Amino acid sequence: MIRPTLETETEDLLAAAESTMVFKPIELAALRELLDDLHAGPSGDHLAITYELDGKAIGFAYYAPTAMTDRCWHLYWLFVSQEIRAKGIGTELLKYIESDIAKAGGRILLIETSGLPSYDLTRRFYMKHAYEQAATIRDFYSDGDDQVIFRKRLISESGLSRSRE
Repeated sequence: MIRPTLETETEDLLAAAESTMVFKPIELAALRELLDDLHAGPSGDHLAITYELDGKAIGFAYYAPTAMTDRCWHLYWLFVSQEIRAKGIGTELLKYIESDIAKAGGRILLIETSGLPSYDLTRRFYMKHAYEQAATIRDFYSDGDDQVIFRKRLISESGLSRSRE
């Protein structure tokens, strides 16, 4: 079940993120800070969703409109616990996000990820879901760790959702 993220599942989500073995300690600390901030008060138009299975939080996504753009959105976090990966849950989360953004009139969804070999599966996941690699910024995160930016148009230039075309 996909639903809004609850404060009580912060530790489960941190454990799920850590289980993927791709996030650096600084990224896990940023996730904790994000979750703490999310539950401390209103987060405006930023959205956090959790995939719950058998009463446990096993997947998470965080996305928001991109400031100073015309209906462009960013997906900042998407992960599924390692023991559940490759079972379609990441796809369910991504489709939910795309639908939610399209309903809100969002035109484009951008996703930034690492170029490190440990992120090969992540990059293949986005390409499998019709994201194009729009840019690579060399040595962005650190020397040898490029930023790879993916892009997908959710609403056509005619204003129709891609799923309706």
